[in-house]
Amino acid sequence: MSKGTKGIGVAGLAVTAAGVLTNLLGYVVPLIGARRLSAADLSALATILAITAIAGVASTGLQIAVAVHRARHGASSVTRSALLTVVVIAGALAVALPIAVLVLHLPALATVLAGISTVGVVAAGRWLGEMQGDQRFLPLAVGLAVLAGGRYGGVIAGLAAGLGLTTALLLGAATAVLVLPVLHLLARRPGVAAEGEPLAARAVLTAGGATLAMLVVSYADLILARRFLPFDASGEYSVGTVLTKGALWAPQVVTIMALPRLAQADRRTLRIALALVTACGVVLVAGAAVAGGFAFRLAGGPDYVSLGRYAPIFAATGAVYGLLFVLINAQVAAGAKWPAAPLWICAAGFVLAAWLVLPHTLPGIAWGALGTAVVCLAATSVLVGLRLRASVTAPRPEHATLSID
Repeated sequence: MSKGTKGIGVAGLAVTAAGVLTNLLGYVVPLIGARRLSAADLSALATILAITAIAGVASTGLQIAVAVHRARHGASSVTRSALLTVVVIAGALAVALPIAVLVLHLPALATVLAGISTVGVVAAGRWLGEMQGDQRFLPLAVGLAVLAGGRYGGVIAGLAAGLGLTTALLLGAATAVLVLPVLHLLARRPGVAAEGEPLAARAVLTAGGATLAMLVVSYADLILARRFLPFDASGEYSVGTVLTKGALWAPQVVTIMALPRLAQADRRTLRIALALVTACGVVLVAGAAVAGGFAFRLAGGPDYVSLGRYAPIFAATGAVYGLLFVLINAQVAAGAKWPAAPLWICAAGFVLAAWLVLPHTLPGIAWGALGTAVVCLAATSVLVGLRLRASVTAPRPEHATLSID
C-alpha cells in the first residue's frame, strides 16, 4: 500500500469515527432525557431538537458551499457570506421560536437557549468547510468531533447530572459557542492569504436548499407513516427507518472526501465515489436480507424481530438515497442552479401518492419510499449525465494534490 493511499485510508477512518461520534452523542441526548426528565419535559426536548435540527441544515449548506469554493479558488474570503448565513438563521429563529413556544407550549428559556446553540452550530460550518475544501481531512475529523462535543456534550452532562431541561440546554449553548474558537484555530493556515474570489451568498443558499431537500425527502416516509398508520404500526415503521438512515449515512465519508475533487470537475472521483457507495449499499441490503430480524432487534429491541422481513426494503431505500446524496453533492459542486428540484418534486409526488394510491400499511409506505428514492435517483442521474455531456468539450481545471495533514 502506498503512503498516499494509507494516508487517505487513515483520514477516512478518522472522518468516519467523527461521524459515528456525532450520531452517537445525538442518540444519547434523548436516551438520557427519557431517564432524567418528566414526560412533559422529554416531549419538549424532542420537539426542540427537531426544530433546531431543521435550522441546523444551514450549517451543512454553509460547509458544502465553503468547501466547494475553497477547492475551486483556493484561499479566499468567505467571511461575508458566512456571517450573512448566521445572521439570517439567527433572525429566522428569532421569529420562529416564539411562535413555537406559543403554539407548541414549549418552555421559553429552554427554547431560546437551544436557538443559541443552533446559531453556534451554523457558524461552525464555515471552518469545517475550509478544512474540507483544503482536503485537510484529519483536522476536519478533529473539528467534527469537537463540534459534536460542543453541540451535545453540555446537554448530556446537564441531563446526566439531573440539572433539568433548561440548565442542560444552558450548558449546551455554552459549549456550542465555546468550541468555535477551537474550530477557527484548526482551520487556520498561517501565511496563506485570502486572495481568491469571495464566496457568493447564492452558493450557500443553493447548498443549503439541496441539503434541506435531501432531509425532507428522506424523512417524508416517517412523517407519512405517522399520518396514515395506526400508532403501533407507526412506531414499528420508525424502527425500520433506523435501518434506512444507517444505510444512508454509512458511506457518508465517501462524499465528504470526494467533494473537493468533484468541485474540480474530476469525473474519475465521481465514478469511484458512486462505486464505493454502491458496494456499501449492496453489502448492507444483503445483510438486511440475511439477518433482518437481528437488524430490527438492534434498532428497536426484541419486540420488533418479527418485522425482519421488511428490513431489505428499508436498507435499500437508504442505499439508494446514499447514491442520490453523492449525485446531489456533485451537482452542487458543479455549480448547478437548481440541484434540489428533482427532490422537491419527488417529495411532493410521494405525499400525493400516499394520500391517493398507496396502501396505508407498513409495507405500503415502505415500498412507496423506496420507489420515491429510485425515481429521485433516476431523475438526478439524467441531469448529471446531461451536464457531463454538455461539458465534455470544456477545458478541465488542474487537479489539486490530495494532502493529508
